[in-house]
Amino acid sequence: MRQRVEGSREQWWSRGGDGCSPPYHPPCICCWDIKGDGWHREDAARGPRQLIAQPPPPHRRGQGWRAGVAPQIKASGRKGGRGSSMSGTDRSQAAGAVPDSDPGLAAVSSAYQRFEPRAYLRNNYAPPRGDLSCPDGVGPWKLRCLAQTFATGEVSGRTLIDIGSGPTIYQLLSACAHFEDITMTDFLEVNRQELRLWLREEPGAFDWSVYSQHVCLIEGKGESWQEKECQLRARVKRILPIDVHRPQPVGPGRVPPLPADALVSAFCLEAVSPDLASFQRALDHITTLLRPGGHLLLIGALEESWYLAGEARLAVVPVREEEGREALVRSGYEVRDLRTYTMPAHLQTGVDDVKGIFFTWAQKKVGV
Repeated sequence: MRQRVEGSREQWWSRGGDGCSPPYHPPCICCWDIKGDGWHREDAARGPRQLIAQPPPPHRRGQGWRAGVAPQIKASGRKGGRGSSMSGTDRSQAAGAVPDSDPGLAAVSSAYQRFEPRAYLRNNYAPPRGDLSCPDGVGPWKLRCLAQTFATGEVSGRTLIDIGSGPTIYQLLSACAHFEDITMTDFLEVNRQELRLWLREEPGAFDWSVYSQHVCLIEGKGESWQEKECQLRARVKRILPIDVHRPQPVGPGRVPPLPADALVSAFCLEAVSPDLASFQRALDHITTLLRPGGHLLLIGALEESWYLAGEARLAVVPVREEEGREALVRSGYEVRDLRTYTMPAHLQTGVDDVKGIFFTWAQKKVGV
């Protein structure tokens, strides 16, 4: 992670890009105030030291974990993550500690310690799966599902939370025109660092411009891809840790504006749940973040049992189409749209055993 440390601050630049104009943000500095009270944005338009979000506890910074997976922390005080030792008090306060009595979640968290974001991105968002020139490819299909749903005008509001963002931003390219306050989340610090690289336009950040161009093409609004990315950067207000296996997934003390008007989640719940019961509970937990009548756009893998991310081979709970639909109904949703995509043979590249993808638009029932 590129940073400049000045006194008590870790500091970075976040630029709006060339030619940005309202409603896009001006050049600004976003800072973690190590001794102070949070993440601040400073720019000429907003004035100095405007609080954006609370920081993680010092012992949590720099730890690498995957979205929605909680690291196992033994009572003996063994070191976790990248080697930061934790006292008994620290362990009780650390977001996402897995109870020792849940061996399934503990096994998931142990496997994710070796998750490599760049390997995951190469496997899934570079060619051949990242080739958007073929309209029948998985990438164009996902982007069309999202763009067409947002084009209805029904999924809109002020606040949106992306559940388990991973190291990706494509899932928000259509959303950012409809929500002014977007929260991205992930349990893994390495994934949150990857997101910050892109938001700050750092050298070495993953290049999403092909995806941005494709979204602009299918939306047909005459918007340039630079304007699209600039708008998304302006509307992402915070990147927070999350643990979908907790009843309060974003934990006390670091919460976005709640309840949210909409949730988006792509390839998270099934990838961090050891079984269907855990998948259901995780869905119940994130539903508490959504207002009654609010919308959930859920993308996931169909009948997948494993995938690779560098040296990590991660288990996935296989989910069938009807199981996904039934889980949403049990969590109090009306399923507005459910589409499936069968992975063609030329995209079965040996990095997973996924059979297909599902896209669901669901609306939380009033009174739930």
